[in-house]
Amino acid sequence: MFDDIALHSPHAIPYDSLFYKNVKITVKRLDLLHPQISGNKFFKLKYNFLEAKRLGFSKVLTFGGAYSNHIAATAYAADYYGFDSVGMIRGEELANRPLNPTLATAQTHGMHLHYVSREKYKSKNTPEFLAELNTQFPEHYLIPEGGTNALAIQGCQEILSDHDRTDFDVICCAVGTGGTLTGLIEASGEQQQVLGFSALKGDFLTNDVKQLTSKTHWHISDGYCCGGYAKTTAELLHFMYTFEQNYAIPLEQVYTAKMMLGIFDLIDQGKMTSDTRLLVIHSGGLQGRLTEMRSI
Repeated sequence: MFDDIALHSPHAIPYDSLFYKNVKITVKRLDLLHPQISGNKFFKLKYNFLEAKRLGFSKVLTFGGAYSNHIAATAYAADYYGFDSVGMIRGEELANRPLNPTLATAQTHGMHLHYVSREKYKSKNTPEFLAELNTQFPEHYLIPEGGTNALAIQGCQEILSDHDRTDFDVICCAVGTGGTLTGLIEASGEQQQVLGFSALKGDFLTNDVKQLTSKTHWHISDGYCCGGYAKTTAELLHFMYTFEQNYAIPLEQVYTAKMMLGIFDLIDQGKMTSDTRLLVIHSGGLQGRLTEMRSI
């Protein structure tokens, strides 16, 4: 399982290099692993699906927002491996709206979309809500929001090769739930700095990651979230399309464009220089990319 659909060795993932103001930026292209189980989602789902199979489950259930890369990737993986899938989608008002590309992709691959209110969604980890889910959707293997759990962190540690752990000073990635970042922190060397660029507003992700790792060579910034999850600005979209024209590396506005915007700003501020050996993890998610200049 998973070995038959994509290259899974960190040594086989391609790299691209670009320069901005004499700073070399090496981009590890996880987005090229697979067109559907994209980027970091491949690593986050790998051991969860192996565990679901080991335990004898034939159905999986997970959570996400309307623009969740995790929802789309889980739907494809479940379809590919013969699992039924349910996606608990934040925002009951979405039930009466046309499907966006992310949710349409999930539905195409057989995922049953179940919409819940934003208030109820906040209680998704409480015993009461989980008991209700178990009654409504019995015998489902539960994968948390964004896929983040111990098995996801185990998978994300495989993103870095030995070369990545020795030849770079700073490792950057976008952050949604903290699982990928935690895997990178655990796999990286203490002499390295791991920088996370949050797609969400607030410092709660920092507190969440502190519960997942005892290491301290990391930092999360929400200074480039452009208003919060799945929100964007004209500045961000202009940056994204200009970046793609200049470097021929596709980004998307929910995660990777915000990360790259932050990296360029840190270089502008002189916080990264030509002496900085910089590795950027491209976490994929291109299925949710805007193809025209507009706001969400």
